[in-house]
Amino acid sequence: MEFLEALKWRYATKRMNGNEVPQEKVDIILEAARLAPSSVGFQPFHIVAIKNKELLAQIQPIANNQPQIAKASHLLVFAAWDDLTEEQINEFFERTARERNLPAEVLEGFRSNMVKIFGGMTKEIKFEIAARQAFIAFGFALAAAAIEHVDATPMGGFNGPELDKLLGLDKQGMRSVVIMPIGYRDEAEDPIVKMKKIRRSKENLVIEMN
Repeated sequence: MEFLEALKWRYATKRMNGNEVPQEKVDIILEAARLAPSSVGFQPFHIVAIKNKELLAQIQPIANNQPQIAKASHLLVFAAWDDLTEEQINEFFERTARERNLPAEVLEGFRSNMVKIFGGMTKEIKFEIAARQAFIAFGFALAAAAIEHVDATPMGGFNGPELDKLLGLDKQGMRSVVIMPIGYRDEAEDPIVKMKKIRRSKENLVIEMN
């Protein structure tokens, strides 16, 4: 119930007060994202954690001048790989074998199958797969923020190519897919802070097939 109460407490904060989130809480949020499920554990994305106020000021107009950006303690940018290459797949299996103390040949069939599957896909389809994996981690980070009583705002309203260029993500083979300012709500200035959370009922949302 503690988890559900945290989810009831959280909302998409519209105004933040500029106060800094303690680093230990930021680390918990990032660790939750790191531990989130990912297909075969591949994690084809990165998370850019931005605290620099000058950089946040540059990002704000790229994100439709949403005020949370400038007043956030940190901005988390979830950036998916724009391709899934054989080199990246090989690195993943080498690391898996090393960390699990397995001979590489044990994983060879799995590795070669992944190379074959991704090799038959277009680059755009591979990016979409990576983006979905990033969104799973994003959800875990959002939930962890709620548990820590840190406000967070899911944001898709930003110019991805401009943000990628500013952060140099385009040169690193990544594309931003979603961003999350984290901080603390400004209760005096946020017009929706006391509004009732609106969600569909369980009966209206869940289709049960018993």
